[in-house]
Parts: sequence; C-alpha cells; structure tokens
Amino acid sequence: MEQFTKNVIDFATTYGGKIVLAILVLVIGYFVVRLLSRAAGKAIDRTKLDETVKLLAKKAVKILLYAILIISVIEILGVSMSSVVAVLASCGLAVGLALQGALSNLAGGLMILIFKPFKVGDYVESDGSQGVVKDISIFYTSLITIDNKKVLVPNGDLMNGTVTNYTSEELRRVDQDFKITNDIDAELVKKVLLTAALNTQGVLADPAPFARMTAVDDDTYIFTVRAWCKTGQYWDVYFDLIENCSRALSDNGIDDPEERIAVRLVKDDAD
Repeated sequence: MEQFTKNVIDFATTYGGKIVLAILVLVIGYFVVRLLSRAAGKAIDRTKLDETVKLLAKKAVKILLYAILIISVIEILGVSMSSVVAVLASCGLAVGLALQGALSNLAGGLMILIFKPFKVGDYVESDGSQGVVKDISIFYTSLITIDNKKVLVPNGDLMNGTVTNYTSEELRRVDQDFKITNDIDAELVKKVLLTAALNTQGVLADPAPFARMTAVDDDTYIFTVRAWCKTGQYWDVYFDLIENCSRALSDNGIDDPEERIAVRLVKDDAD
C-alpha cells in the first residue's frame, strides 16, 4: 500500500501539472476555436464562392483549428510528436489508398465549384454523356438527358476529360449541308439558300449567314449553309433551316441527286 501511495505521489508530482495545464488549454481552446470558427465563417460567407464550397471551407477551418488544439495538448503532456506524426501519416496513407477514387471525385468537385467550367442549367457533353446540368455535388454531377434520363457523372472524370459546354456562349452557329446536282447554276443555288436562311425565324443578320459550295462528289455539289442564332433558339433554328432551305430548293426546281435517281427508277419501272 505504501508503494502504491508513493507511486501515485510520484506520478502526480511528475505529470500532475502537465495534466492540469493540458485540461485548462483544452477547455479554453475549445471556446477559442468556436469563436475563431464563427469569425472565419462570417468572412467566408462574405465571399462570392459557391454555397457548397463555403460549407466545405467552414468545416475545413474548424477541423484545422481543432487539430492545432489537440496537437498543443499532446505537446503539453510531453508525448513525442515524431510518434504522433508517424501514426497520423500511416493513417492518412491507408485512408488515401482506400478512398483514392472518392478523393479524386472530391478534388474534381471542388475544382468545378471554384472555377465553374459549367453551371446548373448548362447543356454539356463529356465522354459520351450529355445533358442539362441539374445538380453539382461534391462527388458527382447530375445530368438530365434529352429523353429525360438522369445520368450521374463522377467529378473526377469531368475534370480529367474534355467537357463541351453547348450553352456557355450567347450565340451558336447552325451548319447544314445540301446535295445538289451539278447541272444547276451554282450562283442560283447560293442565292436561294441564302434567301431561305435569312427568312428563317431566329437567324441573325449579324453575323451574316453563309451559303457556298464546299465540296464536289462525282456528279454532286455539296452546298453548306451556316447561320447564327441565339443559343436558346438553336434547335428551333436547326430544324426550321432544314425545312425552309429544302422547300426553297424544291420551289426553284433544284433537285436533290437522290430524288432524281428515285424518279428515274420509277419511270424505268413504269416503262
């Protein structure tokens, strides 16, 4: 009993002061961390960052402050920091290897939210997936396809691949090709196509539409019509341009080579 009492007294003499000081630092530090976290949170809220990024930044600041507090307490208790660092490094390596894919998506999500290569409502395409961006989370970006399917694309793939944003710019260009037989006056075809393009609702006069012969294939001329429109009207202009140009060519007696071949086949069969 005397030996036990002596051991307790020796322990209290050696470590008592450190333990008391560590407890005081822990308690006071807890309230200091709360105050600093609240002040940092208000500063972050005043920035123009995305709400998700703000939330993550606040949590990161809080974790960092608590980590500093815990390290301070450990140092006060006299624990070797080299041992602590070794344990933390081993744990970090194990967690990093286990969550390698998740961490890649997390980093990609942060990059997307900070640099904003696209935003909710944009129509994007990446690695075979395309659709309207419905939601951007930390790990996945949600797309709604044209036929109303939901596609979840990992953010890591988006940041490491090529992303095409179809709606980021105010204007888009519609390109259409038309096959014309080579016995038709090229200048007439250009005039007819250009007039049809200008008369298509939604086609802008500036930049001006374009209608020229762009290729020759055996007995066929390829004419290309290019017209600019506002991005939100792209698909309406796309289909209207096809209809109006095709109708204008037909009204002016300008044949599609495939239609002429079909007519000849029908006449030969009738004979």
